[in-house]
Amino acid sequence: MKINLSGHHVDMTEAVKQHVDEKFAKVANHFPSLLSIDVIVSKEHKKFYTEINTNYSGARISVRGEDDVMYPAIASAAKKLDAALKHRKGQLKANKHEKPVSTTPPIAHEIIQEMNLN
Repeated sequence: MKINLSGHHVDMTEAVKQHVDEKFAKVANHFPSLLSIDVIVSKEHKKFYTEINTNYSGARISVRGEDDVMYPAIASAAKKLDAALKHRKGQLKANKHEKPVSTTPPIAHEIIQEMNLN
């Protein structure tokens, strides 16, 4: 899985890149069909925000984590991404199951018309 990491008003050091790789290693193992994710770490008004965008099985998934410290913001976003991907995977599995067919009960007057009452 390719991780596109960028920062907005934040320096992307080697330690931050390593932390991001650690947090998303679990996601990469659980969802091998996931090709790439875009991670944007930004700082606005003394808060850190982490935005993650990806495509999974035809659906765009976007999550956002925030905290006063950068590393918990990244961890929060990673946790939300894992939950969103599990939710999407569940939706895909639910669509594979056979849907119940509703049958309409016979109407009394139709049954009476078919009967030979003579």
